[in-house]
Amino acid sequence: MNVPTIADLIAKGETPEILFWVGCAGSFDDRAKRVTKAFVKILNAVGTKFAVLGNEETCTGDPARRAGNEFLFQMQAMNNISILNGYNVKKIVTACPHCFNTLKNEYPELGGNYEVIHHSTFINQLINDGKIKMTEGGSFKGKKITYHDSCYLGRANNIYEAPREVLESLDADLVEMKRCRTTGLCCGAGGAQMFKEPEKGDKDINIERAEEALATGATTIAVACPFCMTMMSDGVKNKEKEGQVNVKDLAELIAETQGL
Repeated sequence: MNVPTIADLIAKGETPEILFWVGCAGSFDDRAKRVTKAFVKILNAVGTKFAVLGNEETCTGDPARRAGNEFLFQMQAMNNISILNGYNVKKIVTACPHCFNTLKNEYPELGGNYEVIHHSTFINQLINDGKIKMTEGGSFKGKKITYHDSCYLGRANNIYEAPREVLESLDADLVEMKRCRTTGLCCGAGGAQMFKEPEKGDKDINIERAEEALATGATTIAVACPFCMTMMSDGVKNKEKEGQVNVKDLAELIAETQGL
């Protein structure tokens, strides 16, 4: 698998079209790493010249800011901005809505100004441009797929249609949950909640959300966020449905249908 670092490319006098910001989950979580690999396979297949920061990539600071540690956030952000600006990065694509939101909306006030694209939008553009060629009657034809809206992609950044258009390109039967788009229910991991035990209540929120997804009758729950992946997968396991229902990222679904 070809995954160049931006330092290597620049040393050769080359410039990437995009910087792929992998994120902490995509780098270290075994399940999310499969999404990272799927997206890299797509980039390589369509010939997008990309690079990663590699060991120079650190946390965006999103969890620190959501947990109230503004000082740590600014330290992490300024360090990343210094590196990104040092490489003259202009365009960033990431598969993590939390990284996407922070890089896009919170780095400009600290001097980090980039075109930031979530991978759902980027993949949709590749499909619309004909770089990813979808065919009717693929392996997902007629199968029920439901999409779980990421809060940081949907409500925070108003991105609802790109993920759905990617799923519709699979020739699948896209079914919506009771709560979707602007009224979509959080998976429970946002705001740094991923890194702590759930607060006391009658039911964990990811169980509630998994129940809504299973009620659609879908055999695949599509997600576009590594944290949603973890929470929805745990919810499906809680209901002992992991043998019948898959939780997959959009990049995985596209890579699978393309035979990558």
